[in-house]
Amino acid sequence: MAQDKQRQLRHRRIRAKVSGTAKKPRLNVFRSLNNIYVQLIDDEHGKTLVSASSKEVAKKAKKSEIAAEVGKLIGQKAAGAGISEVAFDRGGFSFHGRIKSLAEAAREAGLKF
Repeated sequence: MAQDKQRQLRHRRIRAKVSGTAKKPRLNVFRSLNNIYVQLIDDEHGKTLVSASSKEVAKKAKKSEIAAEVGKLIGQKAAGAGISEVAFDRGGFSFHGRIKSLAEAAREAGLKF
């Protein structure tokens, strides 16, 4: 079975347990080969409240450092939208490397999960 197929199966298992509301949205992470994307999603209404990606950040660093910048950015945008608590959805990816650095930076920026 291909790696992406396995990741999608893991993501389905996670999504069965994690959902977002307007007060506590789901922090969804997607990691591609070159970029990382983050969204705060209200699953009750099916709306993306806030989003950020590595395309908004300068690319003069390592991928994990860029992910940390994206984590800080999503934390700032969430604070601007009045969101302080989220449910973390790692998207089926392992919690290490870029995903971990993004999560730690988002926590430092004021998000609780």
